[in-house]
Amino acid sequence: MPPDQEASWAQPRDVTSVDECYFYHTMDIPGHGTVRGDWDLRGREAAYLGNVDFRGKRVLEIGTASGFLCFFMEAMGAEMFAYDLSDQHDWDVVPLAGVNYDDYIAQSRRLTRRLNNGYWLAHKAFRSQAKVMYGTAYDVPGGMGRFDIATFGSVLLHLRDPFLALQRVTAHIDDTVIVTDLFPRFEGPLLSLVERFSASRLSRFLPRAGSREPNDTWWILSPALVSEYLRILGFENTRVSFHQQLFGGRKVKLFTVVGRRSGPAARQGVRA
Repeated sequence: MPPDQEASWAQPRDVTSVDECYFYHTMDIPGHGTVRGDWDLRGREAAYLGNVDFRGKRVLEIGTASGFLCFFMEAMGAEMFAYDLSDQHDWDVVPLAGVNYDDYIAQSRRLTRRLNNGYWLAHKAFRSQAKVMYGTAYDVPGGMGRFDIATFGSVLLHLRDPFLALQRVTAHIDDTVIVTDLFPRFEGPLLSLVERFSASRLSRFLPRAGSREPNDTWWILSPALVSEYLRILGFENTRVSFHQQLFGGRKVKLFTVVGRRSGPAARQGVRA
């Protein structure tokens, strides 16, 4: 991560039709009504974000998608900076042997452009002042400035190297990191039990050569492991909470880890 690399904030995109968009989140957008997405977090946003107070805070949101949480935090008094992939960037695709991903990558880039369109349509409708930058979580520009809070909403499970992403992003964060991820229905209790009695910090690697899937999800991370990641990176005070959200109309259990710096590091940050 070049420390002198300049930040380049994206110019707003003029999108007027929901037909040009893909929405990751269900949203109630002024002038457009309710648009349906994969996740419906309405009414449970605070739980998803660890019940953190955003008033007066500079917040860097990693993986803003449709911007639902970005605009929620802005409404709560935050100065928002959103960061995400554009159609010039690729997901961390699992390189399964014998699989030609050319068509998949081309399709995902088209979908990402429509996702970015959805963000900009909502950005205009909400009269948002949020700034947006595009790139990967591994390559956050050194010149983008300092922030009070960073959020990772269901991002780490899709990254080949979740710790590196946290390291690169938290180099810009002075106070708090919020990580939300899936708490698996069956593995979750078992992971917690094993960790409790072994002092281990566990994850499970998801891709399987035999089934050749999944191709875009890498990990099941335990709350204890995410907490340990954050403590290693200087966010010594961690708190874990659990909540349910709607995915495809069904309830899904998630966990949120809130990590906070203490002492001089809270003012100075930790450089990567």
